[in-house]
Amino acid sequence: MRFFEQQGRARAETRKLLLLFALAVLLLVLGINAALALTWRLVTPGFSGYPAHFFIVNTVMTLVFVLGGWWLETSSLEGGGEKLARRAGAREAWPASRFDEQKLCNIAAELAIAASMRTPQVMVLERAESINAFAAGWDEEDSVIAVTRGALDGLTRDELQGLVAHELSHIREGDTRLNMRLAGMVFGLELIFNLGSSMCERDENDRRSALALPGLAIMAAGFLGWVAGRALKAAVSRQREFLADARAVQFTRSKDGLGGVLRKVAAGRGAGAIRGFHPAVQHMLLVGQQAGTQWLDSHPPLAERIRRIYGRAMPALSPGADPAQDALAPTHPGALL
Repeated sequence: MRFFEQQGRARAETRKLLLLFALAVLLLVLGINAALALTWRLVTPGFSGYPAHFFIVNTVMTLVFVLGGWWLETSSLEGGGEKLARRAGAREAWPASRFDEQKLCNIAAELAIAASMRTPQVMVLERAESINAFAAGWDEEDSVIAVTRGALDGLTRDELQGLVAHELSHIREGDTRLNMRLAGMVFGLELIFNLGSSMCERDENDRRSALALPGLAIMAAGFLGWVAGRALKAAVSRQREFLADARAVQFTRSKDGLGGVLRKVAAGRGAGAIRGFHPAVQHMLLVGQQAGTQWLDSHPPLAERIRRIYGRAMPALSPGADPAQDALAPTHPGALL
């Protein structure tokens, strides 16, 4: 893997997608103004103009919903990464009494030093038998890495290094903060759609009010904005996963660490990996659910991630296999670049 090239490409794609997200919000504002302007013309006999500040009020109210949704969604994370991890069922690691958790804490400390970062709090998802992990927190000061019991039991030390390095990259690059802000904006776009939908509802006499027509216009514009926002958020998330994969290879100087993790998940040990996880952390997981609609998936396909790490397609690994012993996965220094 040419990891510096991969990182540059992922960052460039992220910047492009964020600009498109801002453009989607702008187009939503313009769309709602156009829809309401058309509605006003249709319902006003002898149309002679719009009320004072018509477009300003429409714009301000649209932005209030979008930014209000952002505030509501992000305020749910008050308390930092530890609070969110506990909501997902994680507990503190017990390095003093459990060898595998001591190993995990040592790996996190070693990689944090190598990356010139503060060591995050290490937590364990004891009841999760699949191979997975997530990072949470607004910044390095309150960051947390939570690793599943399945990962502790099924991965070698090198693979745990790759997994932890991937999550450290998310913290270093501010991906958790970015994803939550985008999720808040998408929630705000959904509120626009919900507003229009409520204006179109029938009353107790099964009749619609005079607000149904403008409500239909708002609902249509809100729906298009919400779908575009979701698609762009998912696209940003996929690029950040590619970036974290490349950073993990850079931190560990090994393709077999993270590569072995993903290949074991591909073998079926991580099948249905996100079922049972709290919805607030599902988009943060190392391995997400593939919904079948790729443009709405928050994670790239496993096969593509593995191909980018190794430079070619690789077979899945059985849980007990060691990728370093796999003849198809050379680990000589020249294979890293």
